Amino acid sequence: MNVQEQIKKYITSQPEPKRSDMQELHRIILQVMPACKLWFLDGKNSENKTVSNPNIGYGIHTIKYADGKTREFYQIGMSANKTGISVYIFGIKNKLYLAQTYGKKLGKASVSGYCIKFKTLRDINVDILEAAIRFGVEASN
Repeated sequence: MNVQEQIKKYITSQPEPKRSDMQELHRIILQVMPACKLWFLDGKNSENKTVSNPNIGYGIHTIKYADGKTREFYQIGMSANKTGISVYIFGIKNKLYLAQTYGKKLGKASVSGYCIKFKTLRDINVDILEAAIRFGVEASN
């Protein structure tokens, strides 16, 4: 199964309204990043033990470690969680930026250094979420 098939299977496995919200977010992110690399992480480690929620990734962000080694990861991510959806925005140096810039304008969402969590798209301002995603893509390029 290729990455696109894994993503489709993951999204369609979600209950409504989460499924429709994730399909819409997937469309929005691909509109922002039309030629991006797609990722699908099933949430399992090398021993096949579940260590996180499965997640969809978009784009490439290079992580540089203190020892000088680098690793590629995605720039923008999305996953279903127990109460809703999480959108991850990696590569923003200032960990307060998302909350300070977009937090109050987003609506009913919790915002951390790199994660925006919300129950449904109806609870948030989707244009503000898209602006945060666009900023994250530009910041990590």
